[in-house]
Formats: sequence, C-alpha cells, structure tokens
Amino acid sequence: MRNEEITIPNAVVVASPIVNYSRHATDRGALVATTVTIGYDTPLRQVHAMLLAAASRMRHVAMVPAPFVLQRTLSDYYVGYEPMVAIDDTAAVVPARLRPQALSSLHAEILDEFNRNGVQIMSPHFMAQPAEPVVVKPGQWGGQDPGGPA
Repeated sequence: MRNEEITIPNAVVVASPIVNYSRHATDRGALVATTVTIGYDTPLRQVHAMLLAAASRMRHVAMVPAPFVLQRTLSDYYVGYEPMVAIDDTAAVVPARLRPQALSSLHAEILDEFNRNGVQIMSPHFMAQPAEPVVVKPGQWGGQDPGGPA
C-alpha cells in the first residue's frame, strides 16, 4: 500500500514467527481482527452485540463466514475481546491488500458503536474509574468520515 520494500534479516526470520496475510487469502479468505478491552460492568452479550453490529457496517466485510467475537483475556480491570471479520473477496483487489482499509473501517465502526451506546473502551489503560463513561456523544462527532469514501 505504501510501495515499500521490506528486508527481513535472517536472524529475525529464524527467531520470530512471520505472518503472511496473503498466502491463503485467495482460497480461504482473509480475516481482520482487533482487540478491544471493556470493563466488567458492561455485560458480555452487550459487548458481543455491539462488536458484531460494528463489524456488519464496516467497509469490505464479508458476511460468510459470519463475523464472530472471542474473549481473549480476563484482566484485572477489563475483559479483552477480539472481533474477527472476513474481508469481502469479490473486490477487484486481493482481499489481503484490503486489510489496512478494512481494519481502519472496523476501528471507526467500533468507536461509533461504543460511543452511541455510552460504553467506555478501557484500552490501552486507565488510571481511575471516572464517574461518567469516557465517550464522545453523537452530537460531538462532527467532521468527515475518517475512513474516507466507501
């Protein structure tokens, strides 16, 4: 996307896992995922519903396989959720190349959905529980869609 050539030293190849997002993207589809941490005071099923609603509205989403959500962590102050969404493979480009745009769209939709429902996202960290949820109210959103045109 940035027209960059990346060189990976042999020591890194041998010592670290390398993730290839395009290898199976054409035959198995490409997935995007992100992690969202939400306080224990928000019901699990509400978080799932909000993440799935956000996923259904994002750009480049494929509804088959259906988006799903995993609980990844039970931390001291929050639960870590990971929404997983398939990228639409009917696009003119290889689905793996849509990863940055799809992930950006997913993030924007998650922010909108959680703000719309008054649910505070707890990541990356917080110092003290505020009296009111830390959200941006819909009337204060303003501006253009940061994801750009569809």
